Amino acid sequence: MSAPVLYVNGKRFTESPFQNEEEFERLVVENAEILFGEKSLYIDLKSRVEGRALGAAIPDGLLIDFRDPENPEFYLVEIELARHDFYKHIFPQITKFFAFFKNPKSRAELVEKTFTVINSDPNMRAKFNQMIGGKEIYKSLKDIIENSQNILIIIDNEKPEFDEVMETYTDTWDKMVKVMIIKRYNANGSVILAVSPDFEELLEQPIEEEEEGGEESDRYTEEYHLEGVAPNIVAAYERIKQEFFSIDPGIRINPTKHYIALRKEKNFVSIRFRKKKMHITLRMSYEQGRQIIKSHKLTSETRHPGREYITITIENNNNLEEVIQAIMQAYKKQTQL
Repeated sequence: MSAPVLYVNGKRFTESPFQNEEEFERLVVENAEILFGEKSLYIDLKSRVEGRALGAAIPDGLLIDFRDPENPEFYLVEIELARHDFYKHIFPQITKFFAFFKNPKSRAELVEKTFTVINSDPNMRAKFNQMIGGKEIYKSLKDIIENSQNILIIIDNEKPEFDEVMETYTDTWDKMVKVMIIKRYNANGSVILAVSPDFEELLEQPIEEEEEGGEESDRYTEEYHLEGVAPNIVAAYERIKQEFFSIDPGIRINPTKHYIALRKEKNFVSIRFRKKKMHITLRMSYEQGRQIIKSHKLTSETRHPGREYITITIENNNNLEEVIQAIMQAYKKQTQL
């Protein structure tokens, strides 16, 4: 099948393939704020860190997404050409990143190198400071990398192998890797970038949109989500879960790709896990939530007119009674519908 042609403002744009990875990497660096949003920080790692500084696993870049300032997302970024052999080139490199994340020494080295890069660049340091609200840079960076470990592959075309490995390796590829396709189109010097999916679309889905059952649900379990999570967070989750099981034996656990939901007729609460915290999202106004939640971080989000959600961030086992009370209100609201 021939490559698509775009017609924009009377111009005919044809696909302009990248000659090599270096050209592709430059395009990503030059357009990072457009591609990832104003509330992001992209670090071109290759040009700033010596070849062996981080061992054998050298990503092309680092990305920190601050759209949720309380829970920033960290990505190792690998920029690839689709014509490269998947199992000889792409698969081994990403496998090194998995091992890199699991190694405490490697993570510590990454924090040190990234801190040095940010601190030595006044503009980057100012932006990072702005994003973290003036908190201490080193500690903030360490917390981000410890709590959020993702891999973003940017590639210039589809490769069916991605679906294959994500179905096979649910605990690594499916859990940690996101893929973004970028194609370049040219018309007499004017350039258009086609991006799929848009970076914002990589966000997790709201709790109503993922239903129970189906072929995909068999791939995700509680163990899938709880692997590597701190024991105190697992204990907090178990206490909350058992509390609702004792109230209503008809409540079920509904693990999805992005979170675990508690479900009666529908999902009424979603629980997302990080290494040292969990985020509990339910439908409630911020004002109502603030009256209940006194000991934990609370944020709100309006996804649709009239549909406000709160997210409670749990970092310890203290005062879980107030969290259970908030979830109970969401449960009662659903059972009354």
